[in-house]
Amino acid sequence: MVQRLHLVFGGELVDPQHNVFRNVDDIDIVGIFPDYESAYKAWKEASHRTVDNAHQRYFIAHLHRLRDEESPGGPTEELG
Repeated sequence: MVQRLHLVFGGELVDPQHNVFRNVDDIDIVGIFPDYESAYKAWKEASHRTVDNAHQRYFIAHLHRLRDEESPGGPTEELG
């Protein structure tokens, strides 16, 4: 079974036209979710909380896309 993890995070942007965070130390990590549907729900809730701040943005990162399941594991994976 393939697990498709998603990360929801956000923060204040320098300019609402670009995805550059004002301060990466202040990024809000909402959480990691087991599927897109639950990640979308968390994203929507976080986005609605900050709807009055035009510089605040939340994103969904598809963590499962960061690794190639067909490639052999790296040395750090062998430790676990």
